[in-house]
Amino acid sequence: MTTLANTMTSGARELIAFRIGDQEFCVDIMSVREIRGWTPATSMPHAPGYMLGVINLRGAVLSIIDLAARLGMNPAEPTVRHVIIVAQSGQRIVGLLVEAVSDILSVTNDNIQPTPDVSSDFERTFARGILAIEKRMICLIELDAVFPHTESEAA
Repeated sequence: MTTLANTMTSGARELIAFRIGDQEFCVDIMSVREIRGWTPATSMPHAPGYMLGVINLRGAVLSIIDLAARLGMNPAEPTVRHVIIVAQSGQRIVGLLVEAVSDILSVTNDNIQPTPDVSSDFERTFARGILAIEKRMICLIELDAVFPHTESEAA
């Protein structure tokens, strides 16, 4: 088992892995505030197609992004099995709809390989790198690129 002291000296960090379709992605665990079950969202007028709407999270309005749609994949059809990852980047907090959280990974920067050159600029915008772990290919997502950049884009 890794202790905090070992983590700090080895440069290891923890990532939350999750599934969208048949692909796995991950984000830094330090940006995850909580993981909660799917709650239907209230639609917002003129919102981007990947924005499902908003929910009430303990008195605060939380925007919900369909991460599959935001990444250019087929939009999700949320069920009770889907989860919302409440994530923060800077001052922005948003809910990311994913199919399931699959793992907590402890990795070092050496485990993260660069995004292949065959990827499009769009894919490289969202992908910080690729992890090849236990015969799995897991894409490390850059949350700053996923979050809407302007208030008008966020609806």
